[in-house]
Amino acid sequence: MARLVIVVEKASDWSSYYPSVDVVTAMDYLREPVSTDDERTQVINLCRSYKYLGTGYYVSLLGEARGHKVMPSVRAVNDLRRRSLYGLDIEDLNQKLTRFLPEGGRDTTDFGILVYFGETAYTALQDLARQVFELFPCPLLRIEFERDRVWQVSSIKPVGLHSLDDAQEDAFAEALDRFSKKLWRKPRARKRYRYDIAMLVDPNEAMPPSNKKALKSFIQAGKELGIEVDPIGKDDYQRLAEYDGLFIRETTASDNHTYRFAHRAEREGMVVMDDPSSILRCTNKIYLNDLMVSRKLAVPKTEILYRDDAKGMKEIAGRLGYPLVLKIPDGSFSRGVMKVEDERALEKAAGELFQHSSLLLAQEFLYTEFDWRIGVLNREALYACKYYMSRGHWQIYNHGAKGTDKSGGFETIPVRDAPSDVVKLALKATQGIGEGLYGVDLKQVDGKPVVIEVNDNPSIDAGVEDAYLGEDLYLRIMQEFLRRMERKRLGIAD
Repeated sequence: MARLVIVVEKASDWSSYYPSVDVVTAMDYLREPVSTDDERTQVINLCRSYKYLGTGYYVSLLGEARGHKVMPSVRAVNDLRRRSLYGLDIEDLNQKLTRFLPEGGRDTTDFGILVYFGETAYTALQDLARQVFELFPCPLLRIEFERDRVWQVSSIKPVGLHSLDDAQEDAFAEALDRFSKKLWRKPRARKRYRYDIAMLVDPNEAMPPSNKKALKSFIQAGKELGIEVDPIGKDDYQRLAEYDGLFIRETTASDNHTYRFAHRAEREGMVVMDDPSSILRCTNKIYLNDLMVSRKLAVPKTEILYRDDAKGMKEIAGRLGYPLVLKIPDGSFSRGVMKVEDERALEKAAGELFQHSSLLLAQEFLYTEFDWRIGVLNREALYACKYYMSRGHWQIYNHGAKGTDKSGGFETIPVRDAPSDVVKLALKATQGIGEGLYGVDLKQVDGKPVVIEVNDNPSIDAGVEDAYLGEDLYLRIMQEFLRRMERKRLGIAD
């Protein structure tokens, strides 16, 4: 079980609370001999200030050097200190403040709130407090607001425990209690694991990247390698500090919690699959198309449609011909993809899809009986599948169908038996994206392969993608996690 250490600058800062063996002064913590055992330690740094080269700064700095998970981290401290970063990290929060703080509701032009581990007494601002805490993980923060014509965040500052009044001390104690219960898991089994990986899943997802049996196989593969694979959900954001790696096994998007988890894990120095850069690059089909074209890789003829450009839409349709395919940039599992047969259908489909995005992709229609999916891990081909079109439909997934006809069949074969030009093109397609786990979709048209898209979080279902490799598929992915975590521990850059 992990060790919890609460660091205060002076013993008197904790005088309002019950004594605890978990509470130490900053000087005692800094003088503590460096441990060489593998005990996991989480440090909550409650020093009065985190100013550069001050006591609180050194608690976080040396804690990280000792391999402890420290809140706030040195990176969080530096981010808070550099006001210029606020615009990058909380631009969208400023836009939301008018909803939280109506113009007619206050006479003052500035005020502030306290945030305790992401919680605040202002119910209307709870979502804002949580988002700020996720961006700047710090036990105690004060968010200052100011109003000129609209409300905006003027500053985000750490607060010392010693500055709280009685009511605020009670609120802090309750928040600390709730936070620590989320943070620490039940005691581990007797067997000790070399590493821990958090596997982000959503049990309620209708079409998850991995089915339940596959998730169990990942857990079992981890155990064989001395890795504990622990399923977590979107409410476990603050537990990331416990782990050495993050494996995302729910559908990713750049505007939801999966990206926030990946970004936070990368900032914590964890091994992440898939990393935030891969999520950004793969979840936008416009980016992917430009990337493939710039690398001179074969793709379907593609044009970009712009909202309120009716003339351009007609010209593009003339160049591509009918039928053609319309796509929203961030669709997945065939969602947001429509086939249109004529000008009238194009206008109708574009009208529907433009409600979700200001730009659309229009592609030439290429029908094949199946799509190739080449799984790629760390720039090497991992598996090869044929995904057949849903019965009577032009896509693999037919969301309008009922029962078992929503998706087509599949055939999984050894990579060596897949056409070599298909595999080579799949590997080239991932080279400009990263070294993670990808699923490259391709079609063979007149004997030549073209790239349809690259998925950053490919499907790995028991009975489908593992039909040839079996449990070795899960072992190979966990072995890659192990290789990267070992290199992290040794300080070797990939």
